[in-house]
Amino acid sequence: MANRNGWQRALVETTAILKGMAVTFRYLFRRPVTIQYPEERPTVPQRFKGRHWLTLYPDGDERCVGCELCVIVCPSQAIYVKAAENTPQRRVSKGERYAEEFQINMLRCIFCGFCEEACPTGAIVLGHEFELADYSREALIYTKEMLQEPYPGASGRDPAREV
Repeated sequence: MANRNGWQRALVETTAILKGMAVTFRYLFRRPVTIQYPEERPTVPQRFKGRHWLTLYPDGDERCVGCELCVIVCPSQAIYVKAAENTPQRRVSKGERYAEEFQINMLRCIFCGFCEEACPTGAIVLGHEFELADYSREALIYTKEMLQEPYPGASGRDPAREV
């Protein structure tokens, strides 16, 4: 009786090993789905939501009019906007107001894209950049200078687009 249990156990174990080897051989000759990051850069889907950008009009004016709709709609309360009035001497945006201060706390942001959807002027857009790690918490609070495009269209969006 003990011998038969030993045969049954050996048969069950051998079957399990063969099943495991079958799975291994099935995937052995397939193309791997992993990539050698960071040497090999992944391609992100077109609708991927990554780093935020504050966009500009083609003439260099800021699109943000300081309406704070992005602040209201942000579920994680990651955005801070301090609006100021445009003056005839200092015109920053095409609206009556502009964002004097604009901050996004990247530690809080969940990259939902609600801010982009709520913006009436298309000022805030989410790009495809996803490497946002840093060594300090302070460095992950992006200021207006960090968020603003260096030149119109730098975020990959057409600066002349209609919203």
